Amino acid sequence: MPRATDMPDAASLLAALDCLRSAVTIFDSAGRLVHANAHLNYLFRSLPPHPTLLGRSYEDLIRLEIAGGEIADQALACGAEAFIAQRLRQLKKDEFAPLDVPLSDHRVVEIKARRDKDGQTVLLWTDVTAPRAQMARLNEAVTLSAEAFAFYDANDRLILANELYAHLCGVKSLDELIGKTFPEIAAQGANSGRIVLDETPEHWLERRLKSHRDAAGAVTIRTNTGEAYLARDRASPHGGRVMIFTDVTDRVRAEKALAEQEHALADANAQAEKQQSYLADLAKRLDQASASVNSAKTTLLRTMGHELKTPLNAILGFSDLMATLADNMSPAQIREYSGLVHQGGNNLLKIINQIMDLTKISAGRYDLRLAPMDAGGVLWMMREVFLPRAAARGIDIDAARCPVGLMVHADEAVFTAMVHALLENAVSFTTGNRITLSVRAADAGIRVTVADNGEGVAAEDLVRIQEPFEHAGRSEGTGHAKGAGLGLTLIKAFAELHGGTLELDSQLGQGFRATLILPPPPAAL
Repeated sequence: MPRATDMPDAASLLAALDCLRSAVTIFDSAGRLVHANAHLNYLFRSLPPHPTLLGRSYEDLIRLEIAGGEIADQALACGAEAFIAQRLRQLKKDEFAPLDVPLSDHRVVEIKARRDKDGQTVLLWTDVTAPRAQMARLNEAVTLSAEAFAFYDANDRLILANELYAHLCGVKSLDELIGKTFPEIAAQGANSGRIVLDETPEHWLERRLKSHRDAAGAVTIRTNTGEAYLARDRASPHGGRVMIFTDVTDRVRAEKALAEQEHALADANAQAEKQQSYLADLAKRLDQASASVNSAKTTLLRTMGHELKTPLNAILGFSDLMATLADNMSPAQIREYSGLVHQGGNNLLKIINQIMDLTKISAGRYDLRLAPMDAGGVLWMMREVFLPRAAARGIDIDAARCPVGLMVHADEAVFTAMVHALLENAVSFTTGNRITLSVRAADAGIRVTVADNGEGVAAEDLVRIQEPFEHAGRSEGTGHAKGAGLGLTLIKAFAELHGGTLELDSQLGQGFRATLILPPPPAAL
């Protein structure tokens, strides 16, 4: 590893290390200290200022700690030289185990050391007093527990238990179990003869493992010495498993176990009642959905009568004119009529594409190609696209609140189309003179907002206009002029397909605001 001072930004990097709440020391291949951050003096208050320690060896630092009374008496019980030798062993090649050093003021410092291929060594010193105290209290509580106790980590390996658990498993020492997985320990118990089985060991082990995988399980285990235990198995919040074995041999504990079973039965009955209520609610929703489908069919037919016939009439009418008057038409007229035909075709294609996209999404067959992309960059690009149209209507588009580099996890084509549709709505329908674009990070995700200062929409219409074939205006005449009414429906569907949402905020006379909330890339979480 190159020396820290040889790196291009070494000064900035070393200065940043002083902000850490852990001490960092770097020793060169000759064993001399070449860097120590300020936290070293916080951990060991008797040491000279860390810049004056440069050039000293690790052994020199240890002796200064001892001379300053920093080290606890129990750590020096075998003598200072033995303590120093123990500390120096951490610097040997392939030594990765961390070392806890108890201090005289009852703090505990954990030291981790790593040596690189060039012989340099980096030591990380961390105050672990609080977690070590918590672990000590937990170990004491487990040891003193009157019941067998075991805790498995997220990899299902036993990391903590008491001797009662070892006795129940039929082993003489707890050390024989620590580090083993639950399937290994359960198989050992099933085949040891310690547990009385009413079936083959294979069937018992299969049931036991199934109960262990449930969020919460309870089984009764009988031993060959006549004892009976209620084994309660629960998942911990951090992915591990907690197991407690209660002796239910006597009548009192047997009655307690029975009460727990009755309570579980009551819970099951409550769940059954909830299930019945859910089924009744589901039937009601199905009826409502059926009525909604019939209404949607009627609306679709009515809307298609307007939205498909109008551009088709334009295409057919102007193409007939061009065919009939071709010999007498000027190039300007040809360009005008062909432009109108092209516009009508584009309107038809837009409606058909929107219906096809909604159909794919409803059928669960729309595949997104998710990747990190720059949300602010897309808004700046869309601003450039719409500037000419906005300028023609006297509208200013402000993108000052769109920082470049704020990433979303989205399909690039779909995200671009959603922003394009929102900005197109704003430019086409606002009665104001300003459109504001913004991108910011929030707890719910990345918020992409398109807002205008126009007349706005009544608050009671905000839910309705997100439904298919609905418009901000209620009359068919105004609705017809604004398209098929699928734009916001499609944007909402695409947002939800990304795991996000579409929020609309407006009141009459106070403008209209549309906000896409999409998740950030997984790395940013």
